[in-house]
Amino acid sequence: MSKTRKAYFARLIGRCLILMICGLLYFFRPACFTVLEGMNFFKTVSPLHLLWGIWVMDMFLQIFPIKNKLPLGSQKLFANHFRPILEKINYEGLRSYVVSTTLAAYKVFVLWCAFIGAIGALYFSRILGKTELFMISVTFYVCDLICVLIWCPFRLIMKNRCCTTCRIFNWDHLMMFSPLIFVGGFYSVSLVVMAAAAWLVWELCVMMYPERFWDNSNAALKCSECTDKLCTQYCHKLRT
Repeated sequence: MSKTRKAYFARLIGRCLILMICGLLYFFRPACFTVLEGMNFFKTVSPLHLLWGIWVMDMFLQIFPIKNKLPLGSQKLFANHFRPILEKINYEGLRSYVVSTTLAAYKVFVLWCAFIGAIGALYFSRILGKTELFMISVTFYVCDLICVLIWCPFRLIMKNRCCTTCRIFNWDHLMMFSPLIFVGGFYSVSLVVMAAAAWLVWELCVMMYPERFWDNSNAALKCSECTDKLCTQYCHKLRT
């Protein structure tokens, strides 16, 4: 097992513990969730502040290129992770790739919007409250790494080989925090805005530098060059 995959399993365990702690707070310390209301972020201290800081740092690392070891799937939008292939790039093939993967990506987008719309309907019907929407986001936080390490339902639509080549790898925070759109207040709005910024940077790079996202133009994305080895269940045969 690669160091990156081991680190991601450790992060998955950490996220499961965070979900458990939030669940305990939900049942035994519901006052902690008052930080979600209005500007209470600046008026009270809660364990949720620490979680907010973790989330903001994660998104910061997606928006700005850094030298630390992060999965290539998340960092391939940046120039320092682009290794052009030795032969001439097939720009017609690149265009076809971008068009097909973008169409697939926005199928996922539409389905996710419908899903979040259903959650919103439950909220406006008062079946769910702001705290429940927050707990849904924390659950998505866990599911994000389950998609990376175990099984990803979006791959059925995207048809991507692995996370390294995934067209929507950095959509994770936008999808994760989408239930918070209905919550309002500084805590939720700040997370949604930053998630939207990370998504926008990613999408702009897809349009401006598509060659960085295709393994037939970026040699760093080829299976033979893989060091992350996050998605061993998908591409093990291709590497052996």
